[in-house]
Amino acid sequence: MESNKIVYTSFSKLAVAIAVSQGASLPKAKKLIIKSFERHPFHKEVSKIIKKVKLNKENLNILSNNCISICEDFGPDRDYITLVLLLEKIYKIEEFEAVEKDTILNIIHKFKAAIERINANIPAPPLYNVILETRAIAEWTSMFWLYPFIPKHKSNREKPVLLMPPYLGNDNSTTFVRKYLKSLGFKTYKWELGVNMINSKSLPKLIEKLDEIFEKHQEKVSLVGWSGGGIFAKIIANRFPDKVAQLITIGSPVWGVKNMKTPIIQTLEFIRGAKLRERNEKFIKELEEIPNLPITCVYTKTDGLIPWKNCMEAETYRDDIKNVEVFGSHCGLGANATVLLTVANALNANIELNTKKSIIQKVETLFFPSFWQKKGVSKFTNLIFS
Repeated sequence: MESNKIVYTSFSKLAVAIAVSQGASLPKAKKLIIKSFERHPFHKEVSKIIKKVKLNKENLNILSNNCISICEDFGPDRDYITLVLLLEKIYKIEEFEAVEKDTILNIIHKFKAAIERINANIPAPPLYNVILETRAIAEWTSMFWLYPFIPKHKSNREKPVLLMPPYLGNDNSTTFVRKYLKSLGFKTYKWELGVNMINSKSLPKLIEKLDEIFEKHQEKVSLVGWSGGGIFAKIIANRFPDKVAQLITIGSPVWGVKNMKTPIIQTLEFIRGAKLRERNEKFIKELEEIPNLPITCVYTKTDGLIPWKNCMEAETYRDDIKNVEVFGSHCGLGANATVLLTVANALNANIELNTKKSIIQKVETLFFPSFWQKKGVSKFTNLIFS
């Protein structure tokens, strides 16, 4: 939160000013803006910032430009979409008077365009990461002897899970993930469409398969997609939230695909190809939308194929959206022990609503980058006493 404090301080002032410009008193404006942040993971911290807002005579355009300037300084970030969506939400609040509606709508459109421009500048994976993809061979071969030692937290319910392989991969690519989830008690399903060429023609068949699983179990299905498979999974989750329990993506570009810089441009042929241009615009728009269901996005900062920032969803938009960083290559994510643990823990947490960690799960955090990013020795004592 500390790194975002400057952004939210500037944004809060803009949001409150917009509410006041529509006829609300300052106290009422603050109350309504705070309510708009109710599902924000840092709701308490942001609420304190909003309560301290003092308005001078700054023009709305100036306040908007100040916020945009700060976002530009910090660089591309998917979480900026949270600011855009909140502005649109504030604009639609019925309690406000229809004052300066056109002016405010124009400011919101300019703000959104500026954020899209900022987020279009995510660089391609560095050559160093691309070269490091060769370690995937070691990751896959080592998994054969490492697999028996991976902790298993069994689920009491046979919940259905549909898995989708990466670009140029097939059901063999998800073997370890499926095997692991099955050992925990989940009912796993292959995608059974051969090699994943990320062809839009696969979508109707996947939807049909989702329907079959849904009818068989009479309950929502969890979707797990690796890389290109995650693109299909997110689009399906957006279209059928009534049939999807949750979405888990593994190294998948879940936003910004239109401007994404990657050494495998061909991966996105169904989105950016000349022959499918009109249809592609529809897919791009659907991929930008955030499904209204629990989301977990697994990514690695040493990804050599997909820019890791494109693999993260807007964690600040809702408290049921999580981004989990792991160590490893892009091509080796299907044979990565921390990926298996993350997928299983996400499924268990969102299905059984169990957020309390066991001692073994606490020890597992040692293998994730987030643990080593914490400062001080307290991170070790917290493993036992927290």
